Amino acid sequence: MASSDSNSNSNSNSMLRLEGKVAIITGAASGIGEATARLFAAHGATVVIADVQDQLGEAVAASIGLHKSSYKHCDVTDEKQVEETVDYTVGKYGRLDIMHGNAGILGPIEGVMDMDLTQLDRTLAVHVRGTAASIKHAARAMRASGTRGSIICTASVAARQGNLGPAAYTTAKHAVIGLMRSAVSDLGAHGIRINCISPYGVATPLACSFSGKAPEEVEDDFYETAVLKGVVLKGGHVAQAALFLASDASEYISGHDLVIDGGVTVVLRE
Repeated sequence: MASSDSNSNSNSNSMLRLEGKVAIITGAASGIGEATARLFAAHGATVVIADVQDQLGEAVAASIGLHKSSYKHCDVTDEKQVEETVDYTVGKYGRLDIMHGNAGILGPIEGVMDMDLTQLDRTLAVHVRGTAASIKHAARAMRASGTRGSIICTASVAARQGNLGPAAYTTAKHAVIGLMRSAVSDLGAHGIRINCISPYGVATPLACSFSGKAPEEVEDDFYETAVLKGVVLKGGHVAQAALFLASDASEYISGHDLVIDGGVTVVLRE
């Protein structure tokens, strides 16, 4: 397997792309969210890490630096907690420029005929209700302050094909893209952009816990089915896509689903 350095904290051109901006990232205590929080901070943003993993979240904020980051407990299935997280951010830092709705769970892995619908409800609550609450309250805060903000939602390649994830997860990620597309006109009237990022498989703690394998083994598995060889998809690559959509480099891009899959969904059709 080829190796790759994701360079999630690199800033080779010395240009801070998010200087002075304030971001909330849900699900930022680990995995893709953590990589994105670190990259945003490296590019000058102040980052609020919103998660339910308190110990991990506080540790990430401390390692980034408490002058550039803070932790806020937030269960995205509880709209009140999302609203309080937005209020906390605006109250502490005076503004909100970026909302990255990234919190997610895998959910039940069974097919439709054997699916536990209670677990389906939980999966939809995290991905769909949580994303809707994040969009709603971030956009309200941005509208109130006149901020031409950026909202980013984490979807998945599973939202493009039906064979790349469990049924409940696939359903939820389709809905995330639907939410994003439905919000484009409403938010655009206030100068607010909204987009999705859809990564292929990354060896996150969630993926590793599901498989029971070490990160290197999970990366090997994903690499085996990857189309683009010579590079291994890591959280830092996904974070770079989020950085682009969060920054002014994408100031006229809204309603887009940015796929980070090395061509898998183009080549491996169902």
